[in-house]
Amino acid sequence: MQFRSTCSHKSPVSFKEAVLRCLPLDGGLYVPASVMDMRQFFLHMDSETSYPELVSTLAPLLLQGELNPFSASRVAESAFDFEPELKLLDERFSLLTLYNGPTGVFKDFGIVFLAAVLEELLKSNGRSMVLCATRSDTGASIAAAFRNRPGVTTVLLYPSGPIRGLDPATFVPNGGNIIPIQIRGTFDDCQRLVIETITDRPFAERYGVTSANAINIGRLIPQAFYYLYAFIRVKKNLIGDLYFSVPSGNFGNFIAGLYAWKFGMPVNGFIAAMNANNAFGDFIAGKVFVPHPVIFTKSPALDVTVPSNYERLASFYKEAPAVMRNMVYPASVTDAATLNIMEKAYKKYGVFLDPHSAVAFAAAEEIALRLDPLGHFVVLATGHPAREAALVKETTGQTIKVPYNLEQLHRQCDPIALIDPHLDALEGAIASCF
Repeated sequence: MQFRSTCSHKSPVSFKEAVLRCLPLDGGLYVPASVMDMRQFFLHMDSETSYPELVSTLAPLLLQGELNPFSASRVAESAFDFEPELKLLDERFSLLTLYNGPTGVFKDFGIVFLAAVLEELLKSNGRSMVLCATRSDTGASIAAAFRNRPGVTTVLLYPSGPIRGLDPATFVPNGGNIIPIQIRGTFDDCQRLVIETITDRPFAERYGVTSANAINIGRLIPQAFYYLYAFIRVKKNLIGDLYFSVPSGNFGNFIAGLYAWKFGMPVNGFIAAMNANNAFGDFIAGKVFVPHPVIFTKSPALDVTVPSNYERLASFYKEAPAVMRNMVYPASVTDAATLNIMEKAYKKYGVFLDPHSAVAFAAAEEIALRLDPLGHFVVLATGHPAREAALVKETTGQTIKVPYNLEQLHRQCDPIALIDPHLDALEGAIASCF
């Protein structure tokens, strides 16, 4: 499997180069240049197939010549001491829980795979510096995945505000491999600095700079695996068509589902479940994409008006316009509908939902009513409900227990450096740690 830039069909690169260099020199994002149909390999899998088994079987097929079955098994074993869970609620709806990882968010799956595969790719005395713009608990997820990985140093850029969920024992001055740096600025400043550092080729080559943000295709591709996992779990119960409802803000998770379809997963549609920001609603409907001011909602991770995966979605749209017209269903969900479905899901099914998963569930109910009365809808639950314990109690009246690993995400710590949002300041702060 090779990868090309969204800006060009020329000069495809290997998976290793796409992961280690992260961004094409032409300013685009990497996407698959060609895709292997793998249905003959996963259609025979069933509910007895574990998630690490699925990953170790499919990864070497996708990445032929770069991960052999032995290295893929090492990656899967190193990455996944957790796996998704498919909860069959009734004949219409299932819930795919993706919050079983160390920090209780779906991002754990892609990030920990990237960390494990980087370690594998660097075994022959290579080294890499993983530079990430982060906020909230994404930094904790990245730090947990990359902690003590040989050959890898991880730099986390935080905007102004508290830094939570990190263990100072893992910081570089204390013998670890994590460097948290705070920027006097916004998250956009952090993202800009990541791009500038990667494209500063002398510095990037000196330290082997890449990223664990969603711009790295090595984080996005493995998210397709849990769609396939859900399919092999639900297929024996299917009578009608199959749909996935995906909470969509930056659209990385959504695009991973489209890639799973390209890999051969039998599916009839994807619901792009958005909150009131409705970032791509018009674009998916074939209209011109026009960003608008952000609307702050009860599902803040979806409060996005310029999705970071815009170029990948636009590239997919150009390649397969019929798919976008006939298999993708945009839905915009209000805060009132979000809170209502959180209450309803508990009363009807006995399950707790965080607000982002609730957006996807509300969208699935809406689309199911008007689209397919016999279809089965798999709703992606992307965040642990205990992360929104207060809102869960407000909507359901129930107190939810917060697991120990999520309690630790509230622990506050200090950065190694506090700098202005300038490239030379960032590069100086990094260099001072070595």
